[in-house]
Amino acid sequence: MVDRIIGGKGVGPLSETRGSRKAEPKKQAEKGSRGDRVEFSDVLQSVSRATGPESTTETARNEKVQQLKQQIASGQYRPDLEKVAASLLKFIVEDQS
Repeated sequence: MVDRIIGGKGVGPLSETRGSRKAEPKKQAEKGSRGDRVEFSDVLQSVSRATGPESTTETARNEKVQQLKQQIASGQYRPDLEKVAASLLKFIVEDQS
């Protein structure tokens, strides 16, 4: 038996409380719901596959990054200074605007 404190009257049994709620039977609650289900379209699934880590573009990018790292480590990396300068000029012009 569970007891509760009643105002200034002391301790009384929980069954005497007013407005006690009855729980909904479990079978009725389960009867109406069959569980949530989500289905994605074929387009979304193909996009998901294309952007996944196993995609060919990601693999190609990783290979290029590894090649550049090896060139830098060995001292063979020679960037195109004209491209670097052109890229920097774009940022300088945007800053002044």
